Amino acid sequence: MGNINISYMPTDGLTYDPSEAKYWDADALQQELTRAYEICHGCRMCFKYCDSFPLLFRLIDDQYDGDVKRITAEDDRAIADACFQCKLCEVQCPYTPAEGHDFQLDFPKLLHRYEAQQQKRNGLTLRDKVLGDPDGSAKMARASFGVANAMNRVKLHRWFMEKLLGIHRDKLLPDFASSTFEKWAAEAGHLSDETGREAVLFQTCYVQNNEPQIGRDTLEVMEKNGVDCGCVAGLECCGMPRWEKGDLDGLRAQAKRNLDRLMPHVEAGSKVVALNPTCSMMMRREYPELLEGEDRARAERLAEAIAEAGEFLWSLRKEERFCTDVKSTPDAEGFAYHAPCHLRAQRVGFKGRDVIRKVLGIKPRMVMECCGHDGTYAMTVEGFEPSIRIGKKAFDGMQEADQPIWVTDCPLAAIQFEQHAGAKPMHPMTVLARAYRENGFSTLPVAPKNEES
Repeated sequence: MGNINISYMPTDGLTYDPSEAKYWDADALQQELTRAYEICHGCRMCFKYCDSFPLLFRLIDDQYDGDVKRITAEDDRAIADACFQCKLCEVQCPYTPAEGHDFQLDFPKLLHRYEAQQQKRNGLTLRDKVLGDPDGSAKMARASFGVANAMNRVKLHRWFMEKLLGIHRDKLLPDFASSTFEKWAAEAGHLSDETGREAVLFQTCYVQNNEPQIGRDTLEVMEKNGVDCGCVAGLECCGMPRWEKGDLDGLRAQAKRNLDRLMPHVEAGSKVVALNPTCSMMMRREYPELLEGEDRARAERLAEAIAEAGEFLWSLRKEERFCTDVKSTPDAEGFAYHAPCHLRAQRVGFKGRDVIRKVLGIKPRMVMECCGHDGTYAMTVEGFEPSIRIGKKAFDGMQEADQPIWVTDCPLAAIQFEQHAGAKPMHPMTVLARAYRENGFSTLPVAPKNEES
């Protein structure tokens, strides 16, 4: 055993703020990586999330005789590659800034700092650029008039895509909608520059480009509950796909454009209702720390206005306008509910779940495990198979709940469950929209039965 003598207290290299010069200092980063490895080596609470921690512990135990100072640059790269930013280790860790602990350890943010330095030195790969720009990819797909969707099901094309971009040939990819949510909103009269509405929708790039029905369902639910909720033209991806690979400049550019479009509404008193926990987490927690100057000040004001759709609706539950007048109910005593990792990271509870329970009178069967999709990780050649292994407890949990309705707030998690667990969960707003309609559950997707029940 090596004589290590590493303090758990922050080094001179501690920072999670990319506006500070030392954020970009490789030696300062290495001090913090070594300190974090030593803390995690002594704690080992986070052994069950991504593969970063099992890898770290194997290196320390099997190769380096307990001496974290012997971890190499190649090891650092492997540990960072295994992290997919689910944030669950930060949720679990007792040593974080969020907990007010003196150690000030935030492992996901530390690895984001590592990725940012790597990107600054080495640039982005073609895959990083493609996956980091979902709006751009969707625009090209729409220009193909459906050919892109068809080709994504052709084995030869998927083989070629895997070789060129490193996107796994077997990964179920979402279809691109033929028309955007924003175009529908404009035609339906929901899109306006008018400020002063109670809420505006941040539909997310997924709803914009892949599944506009979630956005339509949300507006229907808001209307049923007496909420004046509008839509904003020109919103972009929240920037998480870029930031996953350390592309701070790309993230800041997208964030700035979103701020330009949203802040007039925020300044007029509107809440910003987000339809994906990753996006609400980015705007609520990451923008205020990653942006700089006036954009950071604007991001802090935006963060106060952000709400998950279920979170916003739950805030109305004691008001007379809160709608419990359901027209249809599912033939079920309960529903299987998957708690997305990035919703857990926000520490705001699972209000989409709670609203369904209150309005429909059915009980949730909770599944708290990570599904393994985690942004673009499950799409990659190196991440596809590990994502299945990591998500297995979640897949099993949803099946063992033995309920015909599956629900999750995360549309990407829904794709992961569809491919690996046999059914696609619905968004909470879709469940509520169906409940407010006549025969809303007549075409309910059938979840697989638990054969052991």
